[in-house]
Amino acid sequence: MNRPWYKEFWPWFLIAVPIITLIMGGVLLNLAISTEDSLVVDDYYKEGKAINARLDKEAIARRKNITTDLTIEDGSIALEFHSGIPQEGNAVKLSFYHVTLEERDVSVLLSRDAKGIYRGFVEEDLDGKWRVSLTPIDDSWKIQNTIYLPHSGKMKFNP
Repeated sequence: MNRPWYKEFWPWFLIAVPIITLIMGGVLLNLAISTEDSLVVDDYYKEGKAINARLDKEAIARRKNITTDLTIEDGSIALEFHSGIPQEGNAVKLSFYHVTLEERDVSVLLSRDAKGIYRGFVEEDLDGKWRVSLTPIDDSWKIQNTIYLPHSGKMKFNP
């Protein structure tokens, strides 16, 4: 009453373990080769120099004592300067950087209306956590903050 080996459970279990391991290894190798990780920086030295330049621009914004209120409602953006109003030009650039998804990043050009409020409109959905930066057209200073949207009312957007 000896059963053949192929009718037993344990030989099939022992064969299945390495086969499943090989299949999963192939799937993970395919994912590693075919996808790109946009969060990894190749040249750390250049990135460090860029961070220092960005910090210098933020220090200039602090020295100019720039204070603003930012309102975002249903894609409509309003930016009101209380002090440090840019004298050069009638527009500023507001950039939204998603904290994890680079393809969701958006930049909006805000133009000044008759009341001195900078206005613009964005069609993309801006729900979630965003790193937002405000710069004039000549990039002489920069204000950068992290905000959570949607947000009702005005937000202080200061350096």
